[in-house]
Amino acid sequence: MNHIILEVGLAIALIALAGLLSSKLRFSVIPFYILIGMAVGPHSVELWHLDFRFIESTPLIEFMGRLGVLFLLFYLGLEFSVGRLVKSGRSIAIGGTIYIGINFTLGLVFGWASGFPLQETLVIAGITTISSSAIVAKVLVDLKRAANPETEMILGIIMFEDVFLAVYISILSGLVLSGSASIWGVTMSALIALGFMLALLIVGRKAVPLLNKLLNIRSNEVFGLVIFAGLFLVAGFSETIHVAEAIGALLIGLVLAETEHMKRIEKLILPFRDFFGAIFFFSFGLTIDPTKLGGAVWLSLAAVILTLIGNFAAGMLAGRSAGLSSKASVNIGLTIVARGEFSIIMANIAKTGSLMPIIQPFAALYVLILAILGPLLTKENKFIYKVLDTVFRFSKASTKVKAKAENS
Repeated sequence: MNHIILEVGLAIALIALAGLLSSKLRFSVIPFYILIGMAVGPHSVELWHLDFRFIESTPLIEFMGRLGVLFLLFYLGLEFSVGRLVKSGRSIAIGGTIYIGINFTLGLVFGWASGFPLQETLVIAGITTISSSAIVAKVLVDLKRAANPETEMILGIIMFEDVFLAVYISILSGLVLSGSASIWGVTMSALIALGFMLALLIVGRKAVPLLNKLLNIRSNEVFGLVIFAGLFLVAGFSETIHVAEAIGALLIGLVLAETEHMKRIEKLILPFRDFFGAIFFFSFGLTIDPTKLGGAVWLSLAAVILTLIGNFAAGMLAGRSAGLSSKASVNIGLTIVARGEFSIIMANIAKTGSLMPIIQPFAALYVLILAILGPLLTKENKFIYKVLDTVFRFSKASTKVKAKAENS
């Protein structure tokens, strides 16, 4: 216990070093945070008083990482607004169904084609279906894309995924851990998750005038405490009803974005978002042991390729169904391709249920590759669109559509 502060200081120093390196190379900082976390951890060494294994401080670093996810999603909600989200309700439902349908089906086919038994196949489908809300939020904020037309669909799909996740974890836990799954229990989980989200958005929007009065606080200290209390209470309560705490943070951010205090809240949250967000990606790297990834290399690479194809198809279909341009639709698929915390949760269910041990290294390597590729692909979206345009002739097709519309 005597060295926790030193270990946390060492972790922050490594994170800062990774940030400086990414800045020099002008690359997305997320992969650097994850890789520096992988380079240390339980498999590493202790040099004098510097313990690169982070044994004592790991629980604290993990908790700080969880805070990072909350701040990232809360800030993203502030940059957006519940009004914009509500207007796109129908297209989001359609887009979310398309995205889940394509990626989940491909995950099932992949697990079956790879020769896995039923339970392992269901776990793998879960691992390959759900995007990382933390990485998506970080990318959207870093690249200043909250105002982009496709961001509504991206946020909607993230929320849609969480409803799916609540249902799927109930089913999977029942099958893998207890050997059965109650249809009534699964239905209730889905209805509670969906009902909570809708209620918070609707009530929150109606309560904006009241929130404006309540948040009219002169003291910055008291104002900060009130905002933090609201954030943690809503996020914490969300988790108790099987809605991801990150989605709770996103929802409260969406509500507060409608108030006249949005800019003040944004200014307050910004440093916490950056600091704790960086720790999240570092702590995620700490959970990956690079010495145990060898046996799952080809399986992970095949899953990555399938996910890239599935995301492209899902992004195009979801975007076009909402009337978005081909370029915006491509951006949807690229932005939400990253996998992360939710995939690791699926792998942990397999571990608890004593399923095939290869699932752990498969999930770790698969998540690592996409956590690195996702931000890079999103950043280079213009170049990727040009390449895809030469193959699929998006611009030519849109020109024909415009010409037909003008003639009619």
